[in-house]
Amino acid sequence: MQKILVSRCLLGQRVRYDGGTHGPFSLLERWQQEGRIVPLCPEVAGGLPTPRAPAEIAYGQGAKVLDGQLPVLTVNGEDVTAAFVDGAEQALALVAQHGIRMALLKARSPSCGNRENYDGSFSGTRVAGEGVTAAALRRAGVQVFSEEELAAAEAALRELEG
Repeated sequence: MQKILVSRCLLGQRVRYDGGTHGPFSLLERWQQEGRIVPLCPEVAGGLPTPRAPAEIAYGQGAKVLDGQLPVLTVNGEDVTAAFVDGAEQALALVAQHGIRMALLKARSPSCGNRENYDGSFSGTRVAGEGVTAAALRRAGVQVFSEEELAAAEAALRELEG
């Protein structure tokens, strides 16, 4: 059975930066009952507290964070890059441990966003890009979806299990 890495906030766990949550999603509830889900909040796994100050990446480019070209900064100017990279490395360890080939992560998160992110100005401006963990997973060959792409994720899982 194919395991799926899933953002803990999408499972109703209060790990968002503001202590909030997302969901429930019936598809995720079914996957959880089937024993498919490997939960992770990369930011909490990397050592950040809940709640925590909002963080963004300039131009929304998580891959550049991984390459050491950009930091992840909080709204207060604190550099939290190390925690974000550590969380991404923990995600990669789970991928290797469980043979994961697919992830369902939180849209527009500086860790998990898979298609767009905030631009680093804390103004709500969105740009094409991805979070640090999403970039690391994609580099490792993992298909990354957001909660806004549940139908596509379900189809991809069927294809993986062929």
